[in-house]
Amino acid sequence: MTVSRTILASFALLLATAAFAQPKDDVLLEMRDAFRQGNKARLAQLLPAARGHALEPWAAYWELRARLDTATPAEVQDFFNRYAGTYQEDRLRNDWLQLLGQRRDWTTFAQEHPRYRMNDDREVRCYALLVQYLREGPQSPPTLAEEVRKLWLSLREAEDGCTHAASRVIGDRHFPHRLTVGDAWRKARQAMEANRPRAAAGALEIINPDALPLLAEVNANPSKFLAAKGLAGSRLRREMVGLALIKLATSDPEAAASQLEHRWGGQLGPEERDWVWGVIGKQAALRLQPEAAGYFARVGRDSHLSDDLLAWKVRAALRGGRTPGWQAILEAVNAMSEEGRQDPAWVYWKARALLATPAAESQKAEAQRLLQSIASPRGFYEQLALEELGQKVTVPPRPAPLTEAEKEAARLNPGLNRAIYAILIGLRPDGVREWNYTTNLHRPGGMGDRELLAAAQFACDREVWDRCINTSDRTRGEFDAEQRFPTPFRDAVVRRAREIGLDPAYVYGLIRQESRFIMDARSHVGASGLMQVMPATARWTAKRIGLNGFTIDQLNDRDTNIAIGTGYLKLVLDDFTGSMPLAAAAYNAGPGRPRNWRNGPPMEAAAWAETIPFNETRDYVKKVLANTTVYAAMLTGQPQSLKARLGTVGPRDTAAPEPNRDIP
Repeated sequence: MTVSRTILASFALLLATAAFAQPKDDVLLEMRDAFRQGNKARLAQLLPAARGHALEPWAAYWELRARLDTATPAEVQDFFNRYAGTYQEDRLRNDWLQLLGQRRDWTTFAQEHPRYRMNDDREVRCYALLVQYLREGPQSPPTLAEEVRKLWLSLREAEDGCTHAASRVIGDRHFPHRLTVGDAWRKARQAMEANRPRAAAGALEIINPDALPLLAEVNANPSKFLAAKGLAGSRLRREMVGLALIKLATSDPEAAASQLEHRWGGQLGPEERDWVWGVIGKQAALRLQPEAAGYFARVGRDSHLSDDLLAWKVRAALRGGRTPGWQAILEAVNAMSEEGRQDPAWVYWKARALLATPAAESQKAEAQRLLQSIASPRGFYEQLALEELGQKVTVPPRPAPLTEAEKEAARLNPGLNRAIYAILIGLRPDGVREWNYTTNLHRPGGMGDRELLAAAQFACDREVWDRCINTSDRTRGEFDAEQRFPTPFRDAVVRRAREIGLDPAYVYGLIRQESRFIMDARSHVGASGLMQVMPATARWTAKRIGLNGFTIDQLNDRDTNIAIGTGYLKLVLDDFTGSMPLAAAAYNAGPGRPRNWRNGPPMEAAAWAETIPFNETRDYVKKVLANTTVYAAMLTGQPQSLKARLGTVGPRDTAAPEPNRDIP
C-alpha cells in the first residue's frame, strides 16, 4: 500500500499530545522489531525517541511489557495513569492480571480487575471467578461453578487460570450445577482427541495425580497399553482404557472400533463407551469413510457427546448415502447445547431434516420458523434459508446516510486514528488489534450499528478495506452492502475476469475471502498479494498464461497478482468442469484434495461443502460462494441464487477429460 503522507500527517495532528515535532515512524518500527526479539535493552534505549509520537502508547507498552515480570507495581500503575482510556492501558492490564493470577496475588488482582474493560480473556475470567469463590465461598453466585466448567472445557490448551479454578471448585456441593469428577474426565477425553497431552495431564492431576504415569503410557503407545490390560474394573481403569481407545482412534479408527466392539465395549460405562464411538465416528468422517454414520449409530445417548462430536455426526449423516440420514441429523442437532443449536449451519440442516422426514403440520411449521430465523443475505446458510423459503438473494436497501456528527465522531476517535496510522506505516497486526478493541471492547457491548457504520466508512475512505469490511459485518440491524462487499480495482478485476471467461463476482468473492483487498497481504504459509498466490503456483501459472519475465517480487503488484490469481482460478475451474465449490476448494487446498473429496455418492454441494475434512477449507468454500452470490447481485442488479452456483458434487464423469495433474 502506498502511504499517503497527507493522511498520516492529519492523524498525527489529531493524536499529538506534545508541542514538538512528530518523531519518525522508523523509531516505532524498530521498537516493534525489538519487542518481537525480546530485546529489552534496545526498547529502553529507543523509548525516549518515541515520546511525542502519535503511537507513543504502543512504544511504551512494548517497553514495559517486555520486562513486566520484573516491573514494580508503581511502574505499572504509572503506565495505567499515563495512558488511561487507551487500548494499550487495557492490554497491559490484561497482561498484568494474568501475571498476578500466576503469582496467586489475589489481593492485588481483586483491586485491579474491576478496571479491566476488555473482558475477553478466558484465563483472566477464570482467575476472577476463583478470586470471587475464595472470598465468598458458599455465598458465591450459584452459576459460578457452571461458568468455570464451560470456560475450562472450552480451552484447548492447559492454561493455568481455568485449570486452577477448576481444581478449587470441583466437587463443591453448594452449587446446583457443580463441577464434577466426570467433567474432569470429559476434559481429559477432549484433550486426548485434540492431541493436547498437557491439558489431559492437567485434568488428571486434579482428580488422580497418581494416574499420570498411566497417561504417559497411553500417550506413548495406546495399542501396547491396551494389550497389557486385562480388565477395566475400576473407574480409573475404565477411563484410562477409554483414553487409550481415543488415542488409537485418531490414527486408526478401524482398529479402535474393533477393540471397542470385541473387547472393551462391555467393560466401559455408557458415557465412556458413547464418547469413544463418537470419536471413532468423527475420525472416520474426517477420512470420508462410509462407515462413519454406522459408528455414530452405535452411540447410545447423543447427550453424552460434545457439540463438536455431534456436528461430525451431522456431517457423517449428510454423506451417509444417496439420501442424507435425516433422522440422525435431527437427533444430533437436538442433543447439542443451546449455543450449538443456534449455529446457522445446524439451524438450516435441522429445518431441512424436519421437511424431509414424514411430518405433521406442526413439524413443517417449525422448519419454516427455523428458516425464517436465519434467512438473509449475510452468509452461506442464511442465503440457503432464503432460497428454501422461495426467495432469492438480493442487495438490501442501504441504511440512512451517515450524519456529519456521526462521521465526525469516527474521525476524531483516538483509537481509530491510532489504529489506521499503525496499519498505514506497517504495524498492521497492532493496528488491527487496537481497531477491534475500539469498535468491540472499549465499552460493554461495543459500538452500536450507526457507530460501526461510521467507523467502517472511516476505514473505507482510507482504503483500509479489511477494517471497512469486518467492521460493517458486525452490524446487526443495518446492512451496508457497499461497505461489506466493496469493489476496489473494479476496472482491473472485471476486465481481466471477462478476458478469460470468469465471472467477476466469483473473482471478487474469492479476493474478499483471501485478502480482504490488502495488496501486500502475506499468509502464514507464504501466499502473497490480493489473490494470495503461493510462489511455486505463481511461477507455474505465469508460464501457462504466457507472463514472460515474471519474478516473485511482482506478486505484490496489483495487476500481476490479479493476472496470475485469475489465471490459476480459471485453470482449476475448467479442470473441475465449471464447479465453483470444487474450484474454490482447489484454490485453497490444492486440486488433489477435492479430487478425492468428491468421490462417493453424488450429493448437493451444500452438503458436500459441510463435509469437507479441513476446517479452513470448509469455511473458505462456504464464504467464497456466499460472497460470490452477493457480488453477483450487486454487479448485475438482479436477484441471485446460491443454490444454482453450488449445483451437485460427485465423482468425475467418466466421459469427462482426465484431470490435469500438473496443476499445483
